[in-house]
Amino acid sequence: MLQQEMSASVRKDFGKGAMRRLRMAGSTPAVLYGAGREVLSLQLETLPLVKQLLKLRRRNAVITLNIEGDSSRNVLIKALQTDPVRDTLIHADFYEIPLDEARKFTVELVIDGVAKGVDVGGILEVGTKTVILEGNPLDIPDTLQVDVTELAIGDEFLVSNLTIPENVKIVTNADAICVTILSPSAA
Repeated sequence: MLQQEMSASVRKDFGKGAMRRLRMAGSTPAVLYGAGREVLSLQLETLPLVKQLLKLRRRNAVITLNIEGDSSRNVLIKALQTDPVRDTLIHADFYEIPLDEARKFTVELVIDGVAKGVDVGGILEVGTKTVILEGNPLDIPDTLQVDVTELAIGDEFLVSNLTIPENVKIVTNADAICVTILSPSAA
């Protein structure tokens, strides 16, 4: 799983006007909750935050949030709110997690190679693009590779064929089809 660091400071002003001033000054309001602690109102510099969010787009990442005047906390991005007209970041929600507790994560499958069946005219059909894994956050891989080079026409690559780390288990049905090679007439 990806790991990233971000800096934040505690926010003391609340309300609509205060949030407008905060955004105009180049900061984004945020909130941190979870792990049995009280909700903490934060503010982060918008430009570095957006740059880091673009790197993490649609990927699982544990963020170490360094809070000024407080400790570092391990968090996940729970929600991002954007302005529908200007497409700018308005607000971020972070969820604090313990790193030693198993959780479920959706992991993307990446197809590697060209199947033998495709070389002779078959059609590669993707059954599922993601799987759900359960394990400690830092043990979860960023992506899983699906090597299709040995698949002939009529062959299937199942979820049970995926190679996963030792401490992680697959929650998705093991009989689910990741990739199948169809004959041209069947397609």
